Amino acid sequence: GCILDGKLYPFGEIARTENCFRCSCSKDAMRCCSLFHTPTGYDKDNCKVVFNKKTCDYDVVQKSDPSKECFVYSRV
Repeated sequence: GCILDGKLYPFGEIARTENCFRCSCSKDAMRCCSLFHTPTGYDKDNCKVVFNKKTCDYDVVQKSDPSKECFVYSRV
């Protein structure tokens, strides 16, 4: 298998690692890509970015009330 962040994964396709990556493990290499997109366009004065491990994505919430989401108009 392949080791990523100290954890052993089996050969083949890994749909989702503990750290929110999709990977392919072979004898030669392990290739991974992220399952999340980083917010870049949002109200940076009133909002903050928080990583949500349950959904494997970033939430953008109001600084004054983190229970309320902010509008995001672009991600990379």
